[in-house]
Amino acid sequence: MILGADGQPIDLVDLPNPQTAQLGHLQRELQSHPTRGLTPSKLARILDAAENGDLTAQFDLFEDMEEKDGHIASEMGKRRRALILDWELAPPTNASALEQRNTEQLAELVQAIPDFEDVIFDLTDAIGKGFACLEIEWHQQEKFWVPKSITHRPQSWFQLHRGYRQELRLRTNAAGPDGLQGDPLRPFGWITHIHKAKSGYLERTALFRQLVWTYLFKNYSVGDLAEFLEIYGIPVRLGKYPPNASEREKSTLLRALVGIGHNAAGIIPEGMLIDFKDAATGDPKAFELMIGWCERNQSKVILGGTLTSGADGAASTNALGNVHNEVRKDLRDGDIRQANTTVTRDLVYAIGALNGLIPDGIKRCPRFGLITGESEDIKTYSEALPKLVGVGVQIPVDWAQTKLGIPLPQEGQAVLGAAPTPLAPPVAAALSAQQWAALNSANAAARMPAQAAMLQAMQAQLSRRAGNALEGWFAQIRKLVEGAASLEEIRDGLEQLLPDMGLEQYAQAMGMALQAAEAAGRFDVLQEAARGS
Repeated sequence: MILGADGQPIDLVDLPNPQTAQLGHLQRELQSHPTRGLTPSKLARILDAAENGDLTAQFDLFEDMEEKDGHIASEMGKRRRALILDWELAPPTNASALEQRNTEQLAELVQAIPDFEDVIFDLTDAIGKGFACLEIEWHQQEKFWVPKSITHRPQSWFQLHRGYRQELRLRTNAAGPDGLQGDPLRPFGWITHIHKAKSGYLERTALFRQLVWTYLFKNYSVGDLAEFLEIYGIPVRLGKYPPNASEREKSTLLRALVGIGHNAAGIIPEGMLIDFKDAATGDPKAFELMIGWCERNQSKVILGGTLTSGADGAASTNALGNVHNEVRKDLRDGDIRQANTTVTRDLVYAIGALNGLIPDGIKRCPRFGLITGESEDIKTYSEALPKLVGVGVQIPVDWAQTKLGIPLPQEGQAVLGAAPTPLAPPVAAALSAQQWAALNSANAAARMPAQAAMLQAMQAQLSRRAGNALEGWFAQIRKLVEGAASLEEIRDGLEQLLPDMGLEQYAQAMGMALQAAEAAGRFDVLQEAARGS
């Protein structure tokens, strides 16, 4: 027996037959266009009807808005296409070897779904309209049940049943098998994604509900602006006809006035006059101001800001746009989390359950995840990580590499390395770059007890090569320190001993000395531990 995500048994008999194939009235239904002649009172009636259970006109309105308003279409396109990403299937926590293999098999079956990117895009239709329902048509390929097609169905095909919980159902003219209006959606037959722009009843949570009034106001402003531009700059023409003119002569004069306005030419009967007044004057900025306000409001609702949309024109600076991109990122991450949950529940689990790849139920279902592929700012981390490590923070290497988007090197793979730091002349004479590299190797080896012998050999070699060169400098410095009465005298004496060294070279030499002292200390500790064992 195969159980659905809700724990109820699944009937496989109807699995290959899509549920809507039996509902011809929905297939033949033509969409209405509520935005034609839209007024505030008509819009209010559409919204009230949706709250009372009739969703058809509201969703037809949403379709028109996205189709006719270029700014809404552009902003929704940015938000929806932000989810077209690579994806992965993650095995359940503490997965067994069998669960690991089943996850890999399941990922291959999901990968084989035709036009899977289109499925994710259709799923995001819920962002603006509150929900999106995609119907799955199943077939058997070799021994596996897999989706043959996944088809987006219009929101106007559905209705809501209010009970203990709201339930989406196919809109029918009769009661369903449970006596309630509409047909329940078949388990494993649908991907049902619900996206809430705000909390509340589903018919009021659609993001487009927050855009309908700005759409209406903008529509009025665009119409008024078009009418203004049609007459702006064209002189007013007045036709004069004699008192005994017939209706035919009056019509001829009117046609001449219109023709002069559009074609700058026309004829009139003798005895009639045309008088030209001053051209119409006015300022279109009032209409543009209203249109701009509406578009900024739409950008805020859809993207969480305006500076990444172009709605602010010259004010959309790059720096401020980057700040607002962070807001868009928050919205995108929220959209991704909701989409991941839906795809895991309605698609991944369905494929896994039908093919026996999830024997322990949905609690052990592999998790679908869209991958943003973003890494942290390398420059910021390159400055912060050494300081954190320097104060004793223990940072796992794999965590740092993941944050920076840098993969761990495979065995035998060539890796980049830091070039040796140039040393001041006297220090270089005492300790060559190769010797310093050996000392760093000894420092790393000091952390591994198995390398103690090699460390001791390196120390002896360095002592022999560097001892003679350094002894002279040590004698001069020791004499300077013992005879100095203040730190200032030591500073001045060092400048005389090494007149060619700058401040940066002093800092480099001091850093190397500290690292050498740390390596020596590690070696001493290692030796003591070896003696104790």
